[in-house]
Amino acid sequence: MNDFFMQYGGILYLIQLLFGIVIGMYFWNLLKGQQSRKAVITKFSEKETTKLRQLRSVKLSEPLSSLSRPGTFSDIIGQEEGISILRSALCGPNPQHVIIYGPPGVGKTAAARLVLKEACANLMSPFKENAKFVEVDATICRFDERNIADPLLGSVHDPIYQGAGSMGAAGIPQPKPGACTRAHGGILFVDEIGELHPMQLNKLLKVLEDRKVMLDSAYYTENDKNIPDHIHDIFQNGLPADFRLVGATTRMPNELPPALRSRCMEIFFKPLDHKSIQAITRNAAQKILLVLEEEALQEITRHAGNGREAVNIVQLAAGIAQVENIAEISQEVVQKVLNNGRFSPRPEPKVQDEPQVGLVNGLAVYGANIGTLIEVEASVISVGEGRGSWTVTGVVEEEEISSGGRTSRRKSMARGAVENVLTVLKTRFGIKIQDFDIHINYPGGTPVDGPSAGISMATAVYSALNNIKVNNLIAMTGEVSVHGQVKPVGGVMSKVEAARSAGIKKVLIPQENWLSIFESFTDIEVAPVRNLDEVLQFALIHE
Repeated sequence: MNDFFMQYGGILYLIQLLFGIVIGMYFWNLLKGQQSRKAVITKFSEKETTKLRQLRSVKLSEPLSSLSRPGTFSDIIGQEEGISILRSALCGPNPQHVIIYGPPGVGKTAAARLVLKEACANLMSPFKENAKFVEVDATICRFDERNIADPLLGSVHDPIYQGAGSMGAAGIPQPKPGACTRAHGGILFVDEIGELHPMQLNKLLKVLEDRKVMLDSAYYTENDKNIPDHIHDIFQNGLPADFRLVGATTRMPNELPPALRSRCMEIFFKPLDHKSIQAITRNAAQKILLVLEEEALQEITRHAGNGREAVNIVQLAAGIAQVENIAEISQEVVQKVLNNGRFSPRPEPKVQDEPQVGLVNGLAVYGANIGTLIEVEASVISVGEGRGSWTVTGVVEEEEISSGGRTSRRKSMARGAVENVLTVLKTRFGIKIQDFDIHINYPGGTPVDGPSAGISMATAVYSALNNIKVNNLIAMTGEVSVHGQVKPVGGVMSKVEAARSAGIKKVLIPQENWLSIFESFTDIEVAPVRNLDEVLQFALIHE
């Protein structure tokens, strides 16, 4: 045995030594490769970091739209009333969820930011100094039915998720917070909130109720001891999401889900009037230290539909002036911008110069509760006993109803209101409607739907039938019943504002829409009416 070890021991030693050298070389090469890869990664990282620094060192001049962004409440022009209500909703000890309605470019986002800043300085407010303003655009906030990624509410990166990392390799699901949790203790601002996916909106409403986001995963088991405690806590108790929602939309209130509206205070930012756009235009020109000719100012004001458009026109005009070495922005330069941008003059309804037969100033609402003055005109022709007919033209919408996989169309409520009007004129005033061809028209291209033009149509037809002129300084809104009663309608405040802007001196509204605030108006009279007789008494001019 000893002879065997003496004979073969050296060989075994050499074999062990050989294996040791091979294994050592393997690990040496492995370590060397790791160090080499680490050096390559470090070198690559340093190279990319240098590129990133170079990219960040390149800065263009700040665009005028950024320079003109409101920094104080006084910079938000034309929305004093809306800002006042927004402050009362968010700056007190019990801030509310809010929906802001209004057209684009009127300062909804800027107002919400400034209100949060003011609320943080209020000792009674629950918002702390570090309260965050988290902004989300609903039009690009994607919804994933697989729940792999949800930037609004948060999601779970399951172990099968690409890039789940070492925890994923260990079979551990990883919760990822969304905007709701990032806004915890502050404000979540959702722009164009009406564009959210219905499933997202329902989940958001649940978050508003519970003040937390609950997540789930098929890979989570509460008895799994490999899962860290903080992940157990998240799945069992949810992610904190105690914030105040501020949603902004350009839609009409009736286009938003009732469940959302019932949880929020609704605030309306009105369209900018001529003076407000003029002030924004002046401020923009001052920011870039260029003189703006008065004629150029009037031209911009006439074409810009909102503050953002006005600022963009000023910036383009300033660029032309600077390239051509012109010291001021002239009307000629502005017209170049307007012609190239295919801008159309902003429609500004105005009253007729004198009373006319069969022509009535009606009032309507469109867009984000925007009021406008519309003309309602009627023409009648006597055609003989029982041979008459009626027609209505203009943009009178039809309604589409979908139910049970079926889609049907019905005539609009505005067309139905015509039938009510003709019935009232026949039964209440004894007019033989069937003996006349009656044509009612809505010129101007403003879509008309709903019954609120009822008293306007009735007045126009009555005026045309009796050849009596209608007061051109009176406007009206209200539904008329088949018994001649004036019924309440929506959007009265916006309609009164539109009448005021158009130069109307008196507005007729339904008695049930009357508000005591109307008594404080000094430049326009708001008169409540109960029936069609009162409407005709106010509107017609008996010479």
